[in-house]
Amino acid sequence: MRLEKTTAVLKLARALASDWEGMTLDEMAAFIKVGRRTAERMRDVVQEVFGTLECLEDDRKKRFRIKARGLDRFVRTPTLDELTELENAARALETAQAPERAAHLHSLRDKIGASLRDKDHRRLSLDVEDQIRAEALACQVGPRPLSDPSILSSLRQALLGQKVIRFNYGGDDGKPPRWRQVVPYGLLFGPRYYLVASVSSRPGPVLFRLDMIHDVEVTQERGSPPDGFNLKTFAERSFGVFQEEPEDVELSFTPSAARDARTYLFHPTQSLVDEPDGSLTVRFHAGALMQIAHHLMTWGPAVTILAPPRLQETMREQVEALHAHHVAPQSLVGSKRRPSTRNSSKSSSRATPITNVSGS
Repeated sequence: MRLEKTTAVLKLARALASDWEGMTLDEMAAFIKVGRRTAERMRDVVQEVFGTLECLEDDRKKRFRIKARGLDRFVRTPTLDELTELENAARALETAQAPERAAHLHSLRDKIGASLRDKDHRRLSLDVEDQIRAEALACQVGPRPLSDPSILSSLRQALLGQKVIRFNYGGDDGKPPRWRQVVPYGLLFGPRYYLVASVSSRPGPVLFRLDMIHDVEVTQERGSPPDGFNLKTFAERSFGVFQEEPEDVELSFTPSAARDARTYLFHPTQSLVDEPDGSLTVRFHAGALMQIAHHLMTWGPAVTILAPPRLQETMREQVEALHAHHVAPQSLVGSKRRPSTRNSSKSSSRATPITNVSGS
């Protein structure tokens, strides 16, 4: 058996030992990226090397697993790559100004280290340290998404227990915060963190910024999303987090920008088409046209909006507002210019999306 197949068998063995629900043959095939017949042969090799597999019945499907103790340290000892990626994930959260989430990963790292033998712990710690020194994360410019880890903990508690919550919301705009009572649906993580929830006065899900939530109270009243609600589907309706009715978006990137654009994930529903002239056409279905326009500004003249017309108009309005704000009148050229109140107000009002977002 070639080295790649040996590696695949060992990876499959670890997966069968770590998944307490077991894996079907189709899941094994997908995991090691082979056909079903090949997966069946590899399963037999695992059984021959590591002993009899447990066979579980699940809706007339057979699921297989290995008890973890059957593989001993082979399963429990993490690899250098795994520990490095864990450390990088924690560092990425810190760079993104999310130290409270990074602390959970550091805690997990410490628990993994405590479970290792001294010899393995010393070796892996030194290797990870060397590897981390050879890798760096780019600075991310953006808002601090959250500063109070107790808020996130309380919201997770309510989501897990399916409980209605009450909290003070707002207060940063000079107005006093207001008490809200909501049914939590889930959490969205992005440049800012949002709670997706329902309120009695609104027909659909509403977004609340976590940095504007204070004094969370988890009640004993039960509350959960309606049947059929899917947080992932809800999030994919939009470009970012702002919610509005999705539209078909079509963009054309110049030949010189096509290579870079091909590496971007603009939206999970996107499709890419290489045109004969070297340009790239990107299509996806999403709402939040204001956010789309703001992102496309970073591409400058390298992108052309083909559809929808409403996105074209949004882009024109934003460009005109920026131009009016930043270009000084001829009479003021060479003198220090005060910001134009009229243009600033216009730009600010146009930059506010009409959505069901609370405090966005």
